[in-house]
Amino acid sequence: MITIYRSALLRRPTHGLYDKLMVELRNEDPRAFQHFMRMPPAMFDEVVQRLTPTLTKQDTNYRASLEPGLKVAITLRHLASGNTYRNMQYAWRVPHNTISVVVREVIEAIIAEYADVLLCCPTTEQGWRDLADQWYQRWNFPHTVGAIDGKHVACKAPPNSGSEFYNYKGFYSVILFAMVDADYKFIYTDVSGNGSSSDAQIYNNSDLHRELNHNRIHGFPQPDPLPKDNQDVPYFIIGDDAFSLRTYLMKPYSTRNLTHEERIFNYRLSRARRVVENAFGILANRFQVLLTTMQHHHETVRIIVEACCILHNLMRTRHPVLQDRLVDRSEPDGNLQPGAWREGRNLEDTIKRLILTPFSSVV
Repeated sequence: MITIYRSALLRRPTHGLYDKLMVELRNEDPRAFQHFMRMPPAMFDEVVQRLTPTLTKQDTNYRASLEPGLKVAITLRHLASGNTYRNMQYAWRVPHNTISVVVREVIEAIIAEYADVLLCCPTTEQGWRDLADQWYQRWNFPHTVGAIDGKHVACKAPPNSGSEFYNYKGFYSVILFAMVDADYKFIYTDVSGNGSSSDAQIYNNSDLHRELNHNRIHGFPQPDPLPKDNQDVPYFIIGDDAFSLRTYLMKPYSTRNLTHEERIFNYRLSRARRVVENAFGILANRFQVLLTTMQHHHETVRIIVEACCILHNLMRTRHPVLQDRLVDRSEPDGNLQPGAWREGRNLEDTIKRLILTPFSSVV
């Protein structure tokens, strides 16, 4: 069994990454610090300050407790790189079994501190209307309040789970089901699904579906006319063909025998719906632990995914321009400029195959 000798641990203040490399990056190259921690120094300090009361532990007669900044740094680096605890223990000079406790402790503290503020739906009618205005201004799709989809996050097979976590793609996973706004921020997440479940199945069992179906969402706006029209139309979320059409959920037309107007509608809806796919891509590009086969317990995987969504929203709220190159952009002529990151198949090619004639003048 590989171990770190106690003498190496005692040299953490002089040779560890937290006390040496991170100090150098902060003072000499803040951009490299941001790449290393996935956030600028000022935001890292804010997170540490907010979590310090929860993460501070009392020293004992046997050893001094780890400082909160070190715990946060280890956790963020694990999320950013996806390195295993055994690989991390040498550079950080913290035993791997201690890192496993620290990561879960910090993840739970992040969720407790930020979830109610950064990962929540609006509670007022004006808040929902502001979301709809963003979708209309940025993606030319009115009355939309969110886009929904699911993402498989690979994990090791839980003991005695059979095929419950085995998905149609051929690996074991838990599913992140999410709704995002027009700015790639997550406003609702559900990480309770297992790999064998479908997106529609998770959605049908979710609180979001239940509240929408019973019209119990606080402040959800009542139907009103579309721009330059006089007929009332409900507000809705958008999804792909996996979901059932409802007054509060819009999906594309079937691809068979489409009329000219239906093709235009499908193009616009697909252009808006791809925001959720881009959000998943940005999330996994920033926190590359989501690109690995995670070796944690499946319940730990779920809270790690939720914490990544919260940190993603924190970054989008504080520093949105830092990742605008990764996302799709709508040009003034109506065409779409693809972002630098695209998860899965090229949706733009799919849309072009659906459109037989150019619609740049009408979309």
